[in-house]
Amino acid sequence: MEGKNLSLTVTGMTCASCARIVEKKLSKVDGVSFAGVNLATETAFVVTDGTVPEELLEKAVLSVGYGVSRERPQDLEEGRYRKARINLSLAWAITGPLMALMVFHMMGIHVPGYLWMEIFGGAVVIFGAGWGALRGAWIALTHGHGNMDVLVSLGALAAWSTALLGALGLNVSSFGAVGAMIVALHLTGRFIESHLRGRAAKEIRALVGIQAREARVLKDGLEMTLPIEALKEGMTLLVRPGERIPSDGTVLSGRSAVDESMITGEPIPVSKELGDPVTGGSVAVTGSMEIEVTRVGEDTFLSRMIALIEEAQGAKIPIQAFADRVTGAFVPVVALLALASGVFWYTSIDRFGWFLDRASAWLPWVVEARDPLSVGLFAFVTTIVIACPCALGLATPMALITGTGAASKKGLVIGNAEAIQTAGDVKVVILDKTGTLTLGRPALAHMDLDRRALSVAIAMESMSNHPLAKAIAEIEADPLDVSSVEEIVGEGLKALIDGEEWTVGRPLSMERYSDQLELGRTVVEVRLGEGVRGFLALEDPIRPEASSAIEELRSLGIRPVMATGDNRGSAALVARAVGIDPEDVHSEIRPEDKLSIVRSEQAKGVKVLMVGDGMNDAAALKGADVGVAIGSGTDLAIDSADMVIVSGGVDRIAQGIAISRKTFSVIRQNLFWAFAYNLLALPLAMAGLLHPVVAEVAMTFSSISVILNSMRVGS
Repeated sequence: MEGKNLSLTVTGMTCASCARIVEKKLSKVDGVSFAGVNLATETAFVVTDGTVPEELLEKAVLSVGYGVSRERPQDLEEGRYRKARINLSLAWAITGPLMALMVFHMMGIHVPGYLWMEIFGGAVVIFGAGWGALRGAWIALTHGHGNMDVLVSLGALAAWSTALLGALGLNVSSFGAVGAMIVALHLTGRFIESHLRGRAAKEIRALVGIQAREARVLKDGLEMTLPIEALKEGMTLLVRPGERIPSDGTVLSGRSAVDESMITGEPIPVSKELGDPVTGGSVAVTGSMEIEVTRVGEDTFLSRMIALIEEAQGAKIPIQAFADRVTGAFVPVVALLALASGVFWYTSIDRFGWFLDRASAWLPWVVEARDPLSVGLFAFVTTIVIACPCALGLATPMALITGTGAASKKGLVIGNAEAIQTAGDVKVVILDKTGTLTLGRPALAHMDLDRRALSVAIAMESMSNHPLAKAIAEIEADPLDVSSVEEIVGEGLKALIDGEEWTVGRPLSMERYSDQLELGRTVVEVRLGEGVRGFLALEDPIRPEASSAIEELRSLGIRPVMATGDNRGSAALVARAVGIDPEDVHSEIRPEDKLSIVRSEQAKGVKVLMVGDGMNDAAALKGADVGVAIGSGTDLAIDSADMVIVSGGVDRIAQGIAISRKTFSVIRQNLFWAFAYNLLALPLAMAGLLHPVVAEVAMTFSSISVILNSMRVGS
């Protein structure tokens, strides 16, 4: 049974622990070979053996207390954004006045009934606006794990309970307003987080948005409109000027300039006519066309690129495994530390009260009360609040989202998240020649033909399917009708025109064209009878950006290597033109030799990136540490690659490596600061040197700073 990839939108997750629990549950479903859950995108990516129904996966998610949404991601995000805004407004409408009154209270200006305001106002914020956090905490605890909601809820409830204890007559300091503020700041962080996450993921939504919703289908001379989900291969579509092409296909009739800028990034419309391929999502600008559908649904180029990005953003990279192990143990450890801190101060305030007295001279927020219960609760609440691990959970996925988004804007689709980490260490880039360093489309470089002979050559070549024939057929000349052409394998074309026998093809003698052959060109000779009338010299033009791309790779400390099946002379000419050293040129090699070259470089202890576009490159692309396919290449090459160049050429390789290095650098910065924050703040909180308000502000700032730092990747 063929494997199948599925994506689910998981709702209710609030931290890395939630994502890990869902991932673990999905991995245990029979028939699932891989499951990855991304907190930042709220997506579960699952690889199955093809026998697992989606309903079974949904049931697994529901069994651990989380939900699965069938809404479009953008609709779900918009609804969540509206709800977050309402809850945030309610929370601060109550918390703001409570905090202002608390400041007066701490200054000795007591407002009548303030304690009851804390109780009822805090209840509305915690159990109303903050209900989602309480629900998340309950789900986590009832399924045997802890998450960020557990810490937030424990801190808020513990702080709010001090107001209740005060109302019952116990001699404790009231932090009821702090309980409301914990929730308000938590909701603020979530709101900003959601807003920035939406901005970071908009590149994918832009790709999804350019898909057509409906298509005009021609059947038995009639025109009907169908949703694109109903399209099948072989159907004939009608596309009029200004309309978006619904699916990948081939032009059957008509002609149009097609705007592919939303897909390739190229601003100039491309002319499409009979036999030319078209890509779903592009726009017909000037004329109508009839198109035969060649790919539908998930098989279309656009859908595959979207799937690659989503898969990369939902996958994990090696450095994240360490962060996940830490966050997995974080919640129970913090809960124990908070409990230990509370018990310590409750039982030892008489012996160590002097420490708080001295600290209060420097830190005005240190608790003034010296009764055991007040100080114990103070330390417990502060420790719980300060250690919410959301920054750790967001450190890697947020950077991955912005990194893959930044790459897609430059025309480079990253389909393997691990390539983000690996590409930064690449020291050798192996490049195919044809279609990679060159355009892969033969073009006329020189000719020596009179007007009549040129018209004959063009007319004859227009009857052939040979790759060189199309380049010749595109040359403008006087029109000439040729009724029949005989194609002789290895020799060329023969035709009888006006009683004269013409031949277009392989030269009788290569020696007379040595100057053209030394330039790496292919010569097509034109003969009338036995006499030579002239020739056309064709070459595969070097990509205009190839030379600067090689220079940029060298500036990054990367050695460029060429591996091609072409002859030595042609390979040497291209290498010299783009700036590749002669000793790094491998020519006249077979497909399996390319993989051997990759292995040989890897044996030297370096990471290798391979670039190619054909079937003969597939094995090397798969064997390299990072494989990059040219988007105009074969399906096998694209499927074997970790990255796909959708627009532009080899210049995107250096840009991709630069983005990879920047992304991984940001991930390391995020993890360092998230760990450093907790290592510094936890001891201070346990020592009673932080106020719960300061702790909550610091925790929120830590999460937002991780997100903002991640956004730098796309700048």
